Amino acid sequence: MLWVPQDAVRDGVRASVLAGWTDLAVREDAVGVRAGDPIFLSPGYWVDPTLALYGQSRLFRKYTVETKRNYATDIALLLTALWDRGKTWLEALPKDLEDFEDWRRFAVSNPQRISGSKWNRELAAFTSLYSWAKKAGYLTESPVTMKQVMGRNGEVVSVPDQRANDARPSNVHWLTPRAWRRWIDVGLRGHTGDGVVEPGWVGRLEDRNVAFVRTVVSSGLRLQEAASLLTFEVPQRRLGGGRYYRGKVAAEPTRSKKQRTYYVVSDAVGDIESYAASSRAWAIRKAQKAGRYDRLPEIRMFIEVTRGLKPKVRWCDRNGVVGEQELNLLTWQERMLLFTEGPHGPEPLWLWLNERGLPLQPHSWESVYRTANQRCERILTPPRHLGMDPHKVYAPYATVHSGRHSFALYMLVVLNYLMDQRFGLSAEERRDFRLLYGDPWFMVQNLLGHSSRDTTIKHYLAPVADLQLRAMLASADDDPAEAPMPELDAVFARVARESEGIQDVDGRMQPATASAS
Repeated sequence: MLWVPQDAVRDGVRASVLAGWTDLAVREDAVGVRAGDPIFLSPGYWVDPTLALYGQSRLFRKYTVETKRNYATDIALLLTALWDRGKTWLEALPKDLEDFEDWRRFAVSNPQRISGSKWNRELAAFTSLYSWAKKAGYLTESPVTMKQVMGRNGEVVSVPDQRANDARPSNVHWLTPRAWRRWIDVGLRGHTGDGVVEPGWVGRLEDRNVAFVRTVVSSGLRLQEAASLLTFEVPQRRLGGGRYYRGKVAAEPTRSKKQRTYYVVSDAVGDIESYAASSRAWAIRKAQKAGRYDRLPEIRMFIEVTRGLKPKVRWCDRNGVVGEQELNLLTWQERMLLFTEGPHGPEPLWLWLNERGLPLQPHSWESVYRTANQRCERILTPPRHLGMDPHKVYAPYATVHSGRHSFALYMLVVLNYLMDQRFGLSAEERRDFRLLYGDPWFMVQNLLGHSSRDTTIKHYLAPVADLQLRAMLASADDDPAEAPMPELDAVFARVARESEGIQDVDGRMQPATASAS
């Protein structure tokens, strides 16, 4: 699996490496090849022109970057299996896909069998490829057999016949607020099990990483939504401000392609401001001195954001050409090109930067979380339990998306607390309040940007639906009303004890006993 690189590489490195192909970029443009298109290279080192057309199709190009990467990788696995059978992808039969599924999911001799959820994703990739090929006239029958089922709203829909029935609808992964604090301190701030900074710790962009994690956990933003924020999209703190600040996430970076309001805790906004004034400013200044921004193949100097119902971003490129686009429609790739004129030269408007002062791509955050998880495991897990702690008893484990799950859990608990404890509502008053404003499920649905309340319950909050939060809050051992709102640790401790899959700090994660076995 290869990918057509960005124009900077096409016009530079590749031209110098491939002798006699200095016009490669021009030739690619002539046949419609674009940066970001997939290239499927066979074991015999040839490229199937029909398969290449799928990578250039409108269907494939409209997928998100993550979906493109996943689908292309899944298709490459199937192509390899068919190659071993002496077949091309256009010669595949339903039996070939049945055998492939058997190997991927059930064969005892396969050391890396996959789950039903993973198979369904692969099947979606195959369905996309073969549906396109059939519609384009490259084959008469697809090897992906379909069946008719009743949809959610009573309509008849077609789904692949090989779709797994044992697939989990979601991979819900939570940490309580104090577990997040522990993960941040150890994984990102270099603390030891005793709660002090480890000797020799070098916190590379520690302030940036902490600010990003706290923003995600307190806002519920998805990876691409949080990672592609521009500096002027971050709420500004003000004197006398509240606990939360309100911002707007543009439509294009979201999964639903709809703009929505998000709320982020005041402390996270403060972390962002500290990052912008320290390591971010330092990285920008070093990049300016090194001339990195001057060498970028494309740069768009920001002019203004217009006012009105549909604000537009206006810019000027290196050739003096003025362009504009709705703020809601800017892709994350276009956002990376936006710069503003600072006191010492161009400065990126992209909020999160790497050490070279260049925009940090969204997928790069996964490595930040992976490194923090590895550090937590090394520091907090007793040596005799290393590699033997699948339930995260000693060391918390986090992903970017688990911050979103944790936000949903937190808001459900807090909203129930507000309605039952803070407002002192009677049963009848609570019913009237819900009829007027909606229940906590509805509120969390809006905060997460889900299209339906059912999605929120099914994919995020169903595991705690039976906990009777109202009764639990009322009978918590430590009265949460006496604690600050973000510190409902006693409530979350009880939720974690009575629910599966929620990580909390217990005695074995505490600093004083972290080294005990």
